[in-house]
Amino acid sequence: MNATSDYYSDPSFTILKVPTWRAHFYKFLSIDIWGNLPGNFQRKVSAWYSSFYDKPVSKKIIRPYIRLNYSDKNYLEKFKPPYGKTNFESFQDFFIREFKSLPKNESPYVWPCEGLLCDADTVHDLNLVQIKSDTRSVATVFGLKEGQIPKDYTFTNVFLHNKNYHRIHSPINGTISRIQHVPGDLVVLRPWIYKENPSLPAFRNERYNIDVIDDNGRTWYISIIGGPAVGTIELSENINVGNKVKRLQELSLFYLGSTCCMAAPVSPKNHTKNTFVEVGIPY
Repeated sequence: MNATSDYYSDPSFTILKVPTWRAHFYKFLSIDIWGNLPGNFQRKVSAWYSSFYDKPVSKKIIRPYIRLNYSDKNYLEKFKPPYGKTNFESFQDFFIREFKSLPKNESPYVWPCEGLLCDADTVHDLNLVQIKSDTRSVATVFGLKEGQIPKDYTFTNVFLHNKNYHRIHSPINGTISRIQHVPGDLVVLRPWIYKENPSLPAFRNERYNIDVIDDNGRTWYISIIGGPAVGTIELSENINVGNKVKRLQELSLFYLGSTCCMAAPVSPKNHTKNTFVEVGIPY
């Protein structure tokens, strides 16, 4: 499967065709075994696992990883190390790489991230999800009550594979009206093991919710969701309630693993479920 644009990134990856029985088994391990462990324990294990990628020796993985995962062998030339560094000093530096330049177009709405669009539907048509003993609506993802998001809004879920660019950007010009941290689990994010509901982890995992009001007074709801091996989700500089953001201004970054959900007053014009999207291209 390929991306739907000729932009300079390389968001596509192999989507595993997992047999139903195996998907159910993986889901059982993720939800019923790992997901029932205490959240603090999940985070400690994830932090321990991810700590290797902060070590200088891990930078030796970068070149082989690029050869294995990207069709463009000069892929790294499009990026720069984070925090003003002159070199990638660890694999984590590569993981949170920055584009040297972001795309330029006239579209008022753009995708905030890159990855697989694994879910896309109106809020009205989305199914309720059973989490342990609770029934939850899509508003739960964004830390809201049912009915607070208009039913004609479009819900999208972009799964970010390990190979994807892991910074999240504002899809619009607007003003931040709410920031919320939701503690939760860190269950596996891979959408192909949740065949009935690829967005299931978004309803229960740890996340940051950011609401942005556009120039027409409409609220765009963005949820930045962590998964196993996520060291942390870090909000970017000047991302505070009341601050204005520009289209493509960085909102946050992930230290390993992630999904980004959005509830928007308009529907994607160029993408459908199970296609790849890229940061900054027209929504």
